[in-house]
Amino acid sequence: MVVQIRDLWKTYPMGNLEVQALKGVDLDIAEGAFVSVAGPSGSGKTTLMNIIGLIDSFSRGSLIINNQVIKDQNRRELARLRRDFIGFVFQSFNLLPVLNVFENVELPLVMEKKGGSKAERRDRVNYLLEEVGLAERKNHTPAELSGGQQQRVAIARALVTRPRIVIADEPTANLDSETGEKVLSLMKTINREEKTTFIFSTHDPEIWQMADHVIFLTDGNIKSEQRR
Repeated sequence: MVVQIRDLWKTYPMGNLEVQALKGVDLDIAEGAFVSVAGPSGSGKTTLMNIIGLIDSFSRGSLIINNQVIKDQNRRELARLRRDFIGFVFQSFNLLPVLNVFENVELPLVMEKKGGSKAERRDRVNYLLEEVGLAERKNHTPAELSGGQQQRVAIARALVTRPRIVIADEPTANLDSETGEKVLSLMKTINREEKTTFIFSTHDPEIWQMADHVIFLTDGNIKSEQRR
């Protein structure tokens, strides 16, 4: 299992009150799974995704990511684990405005000293930009792109380091149906060929249909799971 969660709780203080965002969650996610996390607003989806992504802490319980027990690591250690194992697709894109498309996608390879030689990095970036339909825009800055194009850059950047896990928050929300289908097809190909585990928080029924593991959350609990 690439993710193992046992009796996981997350409590947020709100004035004199405490809000239980997660309530004793138990969850196993297999390596190479294509996972959709579904549930209404306030169900705990974002909290669960942020904890798996090592962005947020948990109040009690246990979490193992890629055989690493997550407990008492400092911020630097958590950052290293995120860098080594996890890719993110945020709704806010988080592209660097001073870099062009190619440089934004290549940046994780340069910072993490991954991807081999400069030529190998170039080939990886160009492959992903071709797959997301942005090869001809690689020299443009984010300000010169539409929201949907920026989303595709963010998706390419998340995939470029060949992470063990990709966490995606509504990755098709800003894309038209044709582009969304192409991006999902790319993710499924990488899922199959590189054994990358994808975990989506989404309302997109197409992702639900493609997923081999669907998790339904309600009020901080897993209401049901479907495995195919």
